[in-house]
Amino acid sequence: MTAHRTADPSASQEDALFGTGPAELEVNLATGHTVRTHTDGCLARAHRHLYGDQARWFRVEVTVNNLRPEAQARLEQDPRYRAALARRAACPEGNTRCARDSGLDDLRARLEPARLDAVRAAHREDIATYEQLRDRALRRAARLLAGRPTPHQKGPDPS
Repeated sequence: MTAHRTADPSASQEDALFGTGPAELEVNLATGHTVRTHTDGCLARAHRHLYGDQARWFRVEVTVNNLRPEAQARLEQDPRYRAALARRAACPEGNTRCARDSGLDDLRARLEPARLDAVRAAHREDIATYEQLRDRALRRAARLLAGRPTPHQKGPDPS
């Protein structure tokens, strides 16, 4: 971060960390949301160093971190779920019996695991790449830290 701010003294700490200008990388999720990030800044530099390919890491990290919202979006497309949701919405506030009788909680408990399993199956290659890149980054980070004292360690014991 210091090197980045030295190159551009007017850069804020946030700019130095996250980058500036338009975001260069983008992932469009199945939920309809788009996630963007910069390729400059020290966070991007760290990602490139640890993961090797920042764009590839960003794509799989965002995808894997959004599997549950994708499964939820699939669940919300189910007509049975939408009907139970409408029944729940019609309940007077605080009427727990009406809410329970809507069947929403039971239906969600039955349908949600299958939707999540289907989403995970659809993204199994992304999940495998994510795990591979994460494990390689952990090994790289461990090698970087090997032999370096942490802030909690003191130097060698003189006794």
